[in-house]
Amino acid sequence: MFRFANIEYLYVLLILPVFIILFWLTRRSRRKALESFAQMETLSVLMPNVSNSRPVIKFIIWLFVIASVIIAVARPQFGSKLKTIKREGVELIIALDVSNSMLAEDIQPNRLERAKRAISRLVDNLGDDKIGLIVFAGDAYTQLPITTDYPSAKLFLNSVNTEIVPRQGTAIGAAIELGTSSFSPQFEGNKAIVIITDGENHEDDAIGAATVSTERGIIVHTIGMGLPQGGPIPIYRNGQKDYRKDKEGNVVVTKLNESMLQQIAVAGEGIYVRANNAQVGLNTLFNEINKMEEAEMESRVYSEYEEQFQWFLALALFLILIDFLILERKNKYLKNVRLFGK
Repeated sequence: MFRFANIEYLYVLLILPVFIILFWLTRRSRRKALESFAQMETLSVLMPNVSNSRPVIKFIIWLFVIASVIIAVARPQFGSKLKTIKREGVELIIALDVSNSMLAEDIQPNRLERAKRAISRLVDNLGDDKIGLIVFAGDAYTQLPITTDYPSAKLFLNSVNTEIVPRQGTAIGAAIELGTSSFSPQFEGNKAIVIITDGENHEDDAIGAATVSTERGIIVHTIGMGLPQGGPIPIYRNGQKDYRKDKEGNVVVTKLNESMLQQIAVAGEGIYVRANNAQVGLNTLFNEINKMEEAEMESRVYSEYEEQFQWFLALALFLILIDFLILERKNKYLKNVRLFGK
């Protein structure tokens, strides 16, 4: 694959036609001045060593010199071949709850937004670890397969909202099961699942799913988003803020199910961290992840482009040498040599 690293410098090549026009005008003006002095046949006798072609050849050489230097400054590059490098780290799956209860504002600005910011900071702190992203509500879905592409992880994270899943609910067990099957098949190092939720599980056996994960060598950590006293779930109608109500018209208050998340963490042999308005507790979780024995991973990446500007600089220097050897005037020893013609 070929590219220019500084392609904007190629616009300078547009100056070459200007040089050609100026050279032609100069030659024309000089010829007219000479013709006003004497006939060209007479001048050729008076100045037998003057060459009409050599200045043109030298000018063309310098056009190529300037073009070569401009191309060199634009930095032509070849490369972009895939190569395999060895990396060390752990594989980490983050499962984020996107149920409507995550819109509660007991943690500002709301549970979901605060969780997304926490994940973003966690991604910033990762080094050679692989990361994947799962979203779940009534069911679980892969948002980003396991990867070392951290910018893509943050890009997918920004698009997460409560409308990204078709069915509401809180299926923590389904998220753990999907996370367990999402790790690299050949990876033999340490693996961890981080569940970020308010813990209101209504769908399945999350504790049982965490137990199965530990049997497969996968650690399950939990982060509780919400406060014990809970908060209402805001809804917006025609730009007006209201709160979700039950059938009796009472405002629904969603509370953090801390006991459930603690049990999941125990079954998953991980740790439980509760978030609040002061901190999310990711430092504690990240330190725990760093304690995991790092295993060697293979990662296919693009190699750097190889610079090719030196070839154009060499061409420019070679042309300058040629120009130095070509004189403006005819060589008095070779001017009468005729290789072609009589």
